[in-house]
Formats: sequence, C-alpha cells, structure tokens
Amino acid sequence: MTAIIEACEAGKIKGSPALVIANNATAEGLESARKHGIPAIVCDHRQFASRETFESQIIEELRQHQVDVVILAGFMRILTSTLIAPYLGRMLNIHPSLLPKYPGLNTHQRALDAGDRFAGATVHFVTEELDAGPAVIQGHTPIVDNDDHNTLRERVLKIEHQIYPLAVAWLCEGRVQLDGATATFDGQRLPPTGIDFAAG
Repeated sequence: MTAIIEACEAGKIKGSPALVIANNATAEGLESARKHGIPAIVCDHRQFASRETFESQIIEELRQHQVDVVILAGFMRILTSTLIAPYLGRMLNIHPSLLPKYPGLNTHQRALDAGDRFAGATVHFVTEELDAGPAVIQGHTPIVDNDDHNTLRERVLKIEHQIYPLAVAWLCEGRVQLDGATATFDGQRLPPTGIDFAAG
C-alpha cells in the first residue's frame, strides 16, 4: 500500500488516496496512512451480524469519501457481491502467485513444493470468484536452489511494489478496463495472464 501512496505523491498515479479501511486495528496500513495524512478507519468485521452488513458499512464509508477506485492491499477477507458489484471494474487486488496457479494462501510454499521454476505476483480485477478476476499484469522471479519461503516472499514483494502502482495508474488513466470476463489495455484484449512485466 505504501508503494501506491508514494506513487500518488510522486505524480505517477493520477489520483490521490481518499481513505484507508482496515478490518484489523493492528494493520500496518493504518499507521502508514496516518503518516501520509490519509484518513484511516477500522471496520471490524466481528462487530457485524453478517458479511453483507459489514460490506454495506464499507460501501457507506467509500461513498462518504467519494472513492472512485478501490485497491485491496492485505485485506484478508473474501468479498461478496454486496461490495464487489458497485465497484466492478474499479477494484483491483494483488495476489502473490502467478495466477491461475495457487489462489488462496501459502502461495510461496506451494510453488516451492511443486518444484516450480518461477514465482511472482499478479494484479487482477476483483470479481466474485476468489483470485480469479481477469489479470492486468504479472511479474515473475526465478526460484533458485537455496530458496525458502522467506527468501522467495521477499523477492516477490519487491515485484508487487513495482507492478501494483503501474496497474493502479493504468486504471486511473482509463488505459486498463474490465470488459466482461477479460481485461483490456488501450482497447486491446489482454492475455489471461495479463501484461508480462518482465517483457516491459
């Protein structure tokens, strides 16, 4: 999240952060937001009777702060159509794997256990199916012989900090869009894995 905030401050993203919402009072993003003068609130899902009422409260906060684009960063809750539908095509997520491989958790260890040659991260549009929205961009790194979960996680995190601000900038500029079940870039349909960051 900090990489996106800093990209906004540097003028690399045509937009400004309006609000940070966390469902956990100890989330690192709250402190980062405050350091950058961004309103930050906690919306604890445990205080709501249902997922829908929790998401309705988030929508109310987003509307009050006139949010146009929603960027998920470390928000570890599975979302429903209550929150997704109003922002369909305007909500991005980043996932630490080369989707469609390894949706869900423990992605780095799963890549290591499978003997994969590469790992990476994917920025994708958020849809109702978990980690299955159309990909915008992927960045990858080789898996080397002495890699473990921690070394791989650190390298993938560096990739995330590069590709997520790019994708957010493209969304804010209207260059990347959701078109049904696919993503487009400058009007051209993207492949299922999105733009290959390593290829430029």
